[in-house]
Amino acid sequence: MTALAPAPAGRAARARLALLLGGLTAFAPLSIDMYLPGLPALGGELSAGASAVQLTLTACLAGLAVGQLVAGPLSDRFGRRRPLLAGVGAYTVASALCAAAPTISALIGLRFVQGATGAAGIVISRAIVRDTHHGVALVRFFSMLMLVTGLAPILAPVIGGQVLEFTSWRGTFVVMAAIGALLLVATAAGLRETLPPEHRRDSGVRATAATMAALLRDRHFTGFALAGGLAFGGMFTYIAGSPFVLQEIYGASPQAFAAVFAVNSVGIVALGQLNGRLAGRVEPLTMLRIGVTTMAVAGCVLFAVVAIGSLPPAALLVPLWVFVASVGLVFPNTTALALAGHPEVAGTASALLGVLQFVIGAAAAPLAGIAGTDTAVPMGATMALLSLASLAALRLSSAPAR
Repeated sequence: MTALAPAPAGRAARARLALLLGGLTAFAPLSIDMYLPGLPALGGELSAGASAVQLTLTACLAGLAVGQLVAGPLSDRFGRRRPLLAGVGAYTVASALCAAAPTISALIGLRFVQGATGAAGIVISRAIVRDTHHGVALVRFFSMLMLVTGLAPILAPVIGGQVLEFTSWRGTFVVMAAIGALLLVATAAGLRETLPPEHRRDSGVRATAATMAALLRDRHFTGFALAGGLAFGGMFTYIAGSPFVLQEIYGASPQAFAAVFAVNSVGIVALGQLNGRLAGRVEPLTMLRIGVTTMAVAGCVLFAVVAIGSLPPAALLVPLWVFVASVGLVFPNTTALALAGHPEVAGTASALLGVLQFVIGAAAAPLAGIAGTDTAVPMGATMALLSLASLAALRLSSAPAR
């Protein structure tokens, strides 16, 4: 078995690593959540309908999926540091170009590029964690990352809402470019290589495909990956649909929507930290089952609320909060359990895990607006179905991976 790189010594060193890797992992929520308050205005300026605007989300998610499929195997072959630096630098440039997009079609294309380049930060960060941690420490570190990455969906729409006070939706992409530049400098200065040359896999496309096929034949990996991916799809249905549901159906301002989004994200952080504290005392599979079951129940209640209609906002906001907060239990445990048995191909396994998540998310996001902006039923139905499917997928992994 491939030896692990030594974990950072000392609490301060671990905190710095978690902060940096959390920032790199946060490319997805930063790229998606920050411009959410400006989606209605974006559609107006570029003369695009709700479905076309939501395609900018789908393009970013598709790019995140494809980019992980490339960056993960490259990091197994060339080490973690060089592909990571290249990806973060390209993300910075792509974000700046998004700010200047003249049409909705150009923005959709650039969002794909932005997602594909930002994917390196997500997939390689997970591989670095797997390089340096195992067992209970692996679960705890992923839970620590939830604290950092959980702040991104809290802060991103709030920042986006405040940016809209002074400029247009284009300003949010300028902010993304600035964050990318800061992370590029921090990565170059503070992140060492965690995969030494003797542990790298000099494999081509055929060998990478064979590795991915072997991973998909692993019942534990596939079950955990699907459970996380389907839950991820439910989460992105909420991300794509909630700006229109809360602002156009319930009449919330961009700032009020950002506040609701932030409160929901606090739940992710809170349950993520609870998961970390319970690691070592409660089995990760048990915590995962609790999280997925809670999400499924909340999704069904949410669908019932929007199907009935004419209920006060609290009837919608409470199950919405529970659904989103459950992510704090689902994502750290699906990630840790899926990667636990594959340290020798951590980059490829992390890529496949991310691809499943973002492909499902990209397919689910447009469904939230399929009936227009006058009804929340498609959003509620999709969230309920995906969370129930996640619960069913978890039955594929009835025992923890070795």
